[in-house]
Amino acid sequence: MKRRHFLTLSALAAGLAGLPAAQAQQSATRLLVGATPGGGTDIVARALALELGKRLGRPFIVDNRPGAAGNIAAQAVAKAAPDGNTLLLSYTSHAINASLYPALPFDPVKDFTPLAGIASLPAVLVARPSFKANDMKQLIALAKSEPGKLNLAIAGIGSANHLAGEMLKREAGLDIVSVPYKGTGPALADVVAGQIDLTFAGVASARELIKGGKVKALAVTSAQRLPAFPQVPAVAEVIPGFAYSSWYGLFGPAGLPREQADALSKAALAALASPEMRERLANEGLVPMGTGPQEFDRFVRAEIERWGKVVAATGAKPE
Repeated sequence: MKRRHFLTLSALAAGLAGLPAAQAQQSATRLLVGATPGGGTDIVARALALELGKRLGRPFIVDNRPGAAGNIAAQAVAKAAPDGNTLLLSYTSHAINASLYPALPFDPVKDFTPLAGIASLPAVLVARPSFKANDMKQLIALAKSEPGKLNLAIAGIGSANHLAGEMLKREAGLDIVSVPYKGTGPALADVVAGQIDLTFAGVASARELIKGGKVKALAVTSAQRLPAFPQVPAVAEVIPGFAYSSWYGLFGPAGLPREQADALSKAALAALASPEMRERLANEGLVPMGTGPQEFDRFVRAEIERWGKVVAATGAKPE
């Protein structure tokens, strides 16, 4: 995060002390998460809940509602009373599902109040240790010399990493077989075991495996190289414009009163400026976003349009 942006976020913390006393007496706020406990979204939600509770003087409780690629949790928040007691910590799927699912029971824009962009998560393309290619250029050459022989583990149909893989194959003109997996853990385990050639994984999930030499890092999906892996090139260095990072964002139901929305947004942004939160995010390989309601709203709308084109181009279907 740029220094100017960080200083702006830090300054927000000072304004939180003046929140109305009645807000501190509200009942616990449920922070819904469309994922099981222990996963990346859940980890971010619990860290954020802790920091929001400190700043707003009331408990924030993480409520896991996994299923349907996050749609179950999103629907519950869309239908909740706009009283500030039910929020959503969502993932990239919030934008992807708008086009991936033919008929959602909610509108991902109209039924929500965008509060803050929390963090982005680049992925890394890893290969089994004995894989013959060591970078993107070598991978492309190998895949073209052996069409249909390489395989790519897909950790979740319709996920950001799945669609990034499909776009990689499409834009580079590669014939690589996609193999569906239930999650990143099983996919990585089979890459480590040499049962499958490649997979995309979040930086936090793959970091120790890369450092331990159990998998090879070929490229990252961020627009530029990552500080954690300066030796690993970005896919964009070979395929210009390729950038597919996941993200986390905080939403409330539509119609959330302006005063409550502002208080929640300011608390979230101040939390992202805190050393504790920044350390937690860094440990998970996350990059703080720190975008307020208006900017986050524009971002979500642009993401829905962008991922819609990807879904259309790849022909992806929900599980």
